Amino acid sequence: MTTQNSALAARLSRQKRLDGAFVWTTKLSALLVLLTLGGIMLSLVFGAIPSIREFGLNFYTSSNWDPVAGQFGALAPIYGTIVTSIIAVVIAVPVSFGIAVFLTELCPNFLKKPLGIAIELLAGIPSIIYGMWGLFVFAPWFGDTVQPWLINHLAGLPIIGQMFVGAPIGIGLFTAGLVLAIMIIPFIAATMRDVFLVVPDLLKESAYGMGATTWEVVTKVVLPYTKAGVVGGLILGLGRALGETMAVTFLIGNTFNINTSLFTSGVSITSALANEFAEASSEMHLSSLLHLGLILFVISFIVLSASKLMLMKIDKRVEK
Repeated sequence: MTTQNSALAARLSRQKRLDGAFVWTTKLSALLVLLTLGGIMLSLVFGAIPSIREFGLNFYTSSNWDPVAGQFGALAPIYGTIVTSIIAVVIAVPVSFGIAVFLTELCPNFLKKPLGIAIELLAGIPSIIYGMWGLFVFAPWFGDTVQPWLINHLAGLPIIGQMFVGAPIGIGLFTAGLVLAIMIIPFIAATMRDVFLVVPDLLKESAYGMGATTWEVVTKVVLPYTKAGVVGGLILGLGRALGETMAVTFLIGNTFNINTSLFTSGVSITSALANEFAEASSEMHLSSLLHLGLILFVISFIVLSASKLMLMKIDKRVEK
């Protein structure tokens, strides 16, 4: 009996030590994430200090970028980043939603697996491949066929017409946004599909049994049940659009200007960093590029915070 008690006590003691080690490992892992995030933030801040001291708030309001004269402004890259990301999300979200709904609610069983695999394969294609395809295949076709039609039919409209004027050169803000949309659709669609599959069949069958249509089931049962996962997929896609480098660098035109037309060339923060970071010859030039990186970091943080606040508001409405 004493031997059994000793063995049990030893086993419990060993399990307690393992449990303690597991708890501390998870804590250290979480702390490592925070330390990494803080380290990135501090390195960007310290690197951007010379630019912050030299230009101040004028750095955010000026579009002048002249390395020879030592004058730098971030407005054009900020504008290009926001515009291309908005175009990508506006196009990708409804398409991704339609793909996810089709795969989970309407697709024949023999097509679900092949289509799902195809979407996952599209998500795994390197961004430089999208950029090369966009530059050599999509941009010439877009400039020869789609852009002239848009210019002829939309340029004369009030307000929005200014967004569709200019020469049909193929590359520019709109082309970069379209290719970004193609790139993020697989991420958003795959995430939405996975979270839609989590919805219990009993809930959907009950709604169908009460006479609900597929649209009503999706909007009133599936979406409320999976709102956190859907928003997570949107943020994942938006994060990919904000941080994408090579495809945007190939297609945006890389000129530091701001124009209401989406067909003109522009520049994003990531394309500016990709084009100039290796060639930065002065301390101020390098500091200004790090300042751009800090701005992109802050934009990503704001987007994430806004999504969290939106989720909190949705949860409060559901509770009421």
